[in-house]
Amino acid sequence: MNRPGESSTELLLTRPGVQRVPSDKIELFQLRDFANAELCGKLIELIEKDRRPSTLADAGDDHYFRTSETCDLDADLPAVRELESLLSALNGIDPAYGEPLQGQRYDVGQEFKPHCDYFNRGGQDWDKYCSVAGQRTWTFMIYLNEVKAGGATRFKAVKKTFQPETGKLVCWNNMRPDGRENPNTLHHGMKVRKGVKYVITKWYREKEWGW
Repeated sequence: MNRPGESSTELLLTRPGVQRVPSDKIELFQLRDFANAELCGKLIELIEKDRRPSTLADAGDDHYFRTSETCDLDADLPAVRELESLLSALNGIDPAYGEPLQGQRYDVGQEFKPHCDYFNRGGQDWDKYCSVAGQRTWTFMIYLNEVKAGGATRFKAVKKTFQPETGKLVCWNNMRPDGRENPNTLHHGMKVRKGVKYVITKWYREKEWGW
């Protein structure tokens, strides 16, 4: 039985169209046409309206590690509620265990260098970010548009690269079966070469979101 903040391979694969990357290193999936173009357009408008420079939990000396812009999306907005409902129906995770939806915007030359979504144990912000809701479990990412060039997401450990497609969802389990963090989830939001990339990210936690 799944813990409340987790989905499962078995559940996800019951959804027609879900494809799993064939690897025992990571639970990694894609689903095309998860969100329709109209919903994606509404979410892009919200990101454009309230975007701000992206930040990092454990920021190092590389000031160009994450150069995108971010938008914290209001849970009461109709487009946000619609996407949350779609995610809940897909992954079976209690919404109480999810972080608020976040949008990202990548202009030409912007990227998010190779990183994992889980928090580093012993890192400077471990207590700040994990004391209440625990570690991140699953990541669900939705591309909101196609990009003229660049902007792919690359998982080096399994040699898999996802190209942005309007409404396509990519998701993965940040943890191993024994509960340890999985370093094979290292992924790179590659530089946009032409155009602008918009994505939505939803992270889930081990415990209820209590911020």
